[in-house]
Amino acid sequence: MISLSKQFIKPGQTIGIIGGGQLGRMMTFSAKEAGFRVIVLEPAPDSPAGQVADEQIVAAYDDRTALARLAEKSDVITYEFENIDYEALDWLTKKAFIPQGSELIKVTQDRILEKQSLTDAGVKVAPYAVIRNEKDLQQKLEKIGFPCVLKTSRGGYDGKGQYVIKEAQDVQEAAQLLTHGPCVLEAWIPFEKEISVVMARSIEGELNCFPIGENIHVNNILHETIVPARILPHLKGKIVELARKIANQLNLVGTLAVELFLTEDGQLYVNELAPRPHNSGHYTIEACNISQFGQHIRAVCGWPLQDSKLLKSAVMINVLGQHVDGVIREIPQRTDWAVHFYGKNEAKHNRKMGHVTILTENVEATLQELDASNVWK
Repeated sequence: MISLSKQFIKPGQTIGIIGGGQLGRMMTFSAKEAGFRVIVLEPAPDSPAGQVADEQIVAAYDDRTALARLAEKSDVITYEFENIDYEALDWLTKKAFIPQGSELIKVTQDRILEKQSLTDAGVKVAPYAVIRNEKDLQQKLEKIGFPCVLKTSRGGYDGKGQYVIKEAQDVQEAAQLLTHGPCVLEAWIPFEKEISVVMARSIEGELNCFPIGENIHVNNILHETIVPARILPHLKGKIVELARKIANQLNLVGTLAVELFLTEDGQLYVNELAPRPHNSGHYTIEACNISQFGQHIRAVCGWPLQDSKLLKSAVMINVLGQHVDGVIREIPQRTDWAVHFYGKNEAKHNRKMGHVTILTENVEATLQELDASNVWK
């Protein structure tokens, strides 16, 4: 079915998505709105994306027989998260139209490669060192200093795979991360705010950035995103230019989220990249003229990007497993809550089960109202 020479995917053709989680689910909604058929490849049956797609192939991400089947059935293939198998994806690029390619996954799966790419792009990252053994750790600590953060080069998310080293007595325990492979030691950035920008870049190189979000984390998991971010106006242009440098360095096609630290003196440091729609961009579904998911579908299908605009200020708040019952109790009296649940079958503690977005004329009042609800205590 696939024609590698065709970069414009028409309504009625089929999009294959590797990964069946909530991002794939919301991606599927946008694809279906535009008239596409969707096939998801995901090892877990009855996945969030599989529930709403036309078909789900139940197989591991590195199952090449299943990937070949996905290629046969799809006109274009994308992915919904970065922890898929790079080698298998690279193999698949020879058999299918994957506009994003495989190199973006290779870079963003590995913090060492990611830091180097960001440095090459000319954007600031926290001072860092590559750590391969305990001797490296001891030597580089003298240069980086306390406090600092040791992170595994691969596999970490939502605070997993990292250890904050506050003083010398923390080093031995932190060094246990080295059993998982090489690590990155980063200086601690005393930030004032955590912010993020989600952007999309088309096959033709057209770039569009969504409004910048301000992120509040609790226990290293995103709790709230406030849009627009409460930052000085001149910083917005700097962030967009920073995003452009990264997109060009990575030859980006599709969606990329950039997480940043903003310091009190106005310095911007890139913390992490995510080569896909992002939790902090969920507000775009209600608050913008096009969502991050709709823009991603346009990008990988060879459609021109829309000029994204914020229609109204918004607060997005995550619903974790421990919040589900409270949110459901609140629904009957919350006419302004846009409630999204992801179709996951078990509400585990700290598992992302959904989110709520509130469009607002008064962000501060909305934040106070959410605190007063007692759902997120």
